[in-house]
Amino acid sequence: MKRMPFERPADHYDERIISIDEQICALLKERKEVSNNNPGFPPTEQIEEWAKKYDQYEDVLNSIFSTLRMEEEFKPRVEPKNFIKHLPILKSVEKNARLYTVTFIRQFENASVVQLNTDWEEKTEDIDDQRHLRHHHFLNLSLGENYECRQDSGSGSGGHFRQNYIVSPPIPDDPSGLKLVFKEYHDFYKGKPTGLEIVFDLD
Repeated sequence: MKRMPFERPADHYDERIISIDEQICALLKERKEVSNNNPGFPPTEQIEEWAKKYDQYEDVLNSIFSTLRMEEEFKPRVEPKNFIKHLPILKSVEKNARLYTVTFIRQFENASVVQLNTDWEEKTEDIDDQRHLRHHHFLNLSLGENYECRQDSGSGSGGHFRQNYIVSPPIPDDPSGLKLVFKEYHDFYKGKPTGLEIVFDLD
């Protein structure tokens, strides 16, 4: 899904605060370095204390720290351009009554697109199991430190879900030796792994 270009929301800017804004930027950099870019989220009690101490709304502080957790989403994105071909993969892994399948990889000039299919059997007579199987956690793709992977579009219906991942630089036409590792998390921020890991060895 393409990100909309940012437009400056106002023409006005009070030049008297420019040094303060620069300090904020410097503190953000320091925050990343001290926390090894894994700061977590301040406790509710701490947010409440800061809101009173610095005359801020709690929801404003919650919004700021939530946005800081999403930094990866603001990185410049590679959008696949100039389709070349499909690489057949045909790999499946079954776990927890779900079948995970990668049938092919789309090769583009500047990126690859990995499509993960998830299939399961819906049982109308077992409502609790049906709800459990339909619930989609967040599966994050990794191919190692040489590749950047991000979730793209996804869709599904009863018993099936499809998720695309954009990988850059492109995966080699001979992907032998690479592993597609999908790790499941409870939420978008990847702070709570479920323990589920799906691995496809490419050969």
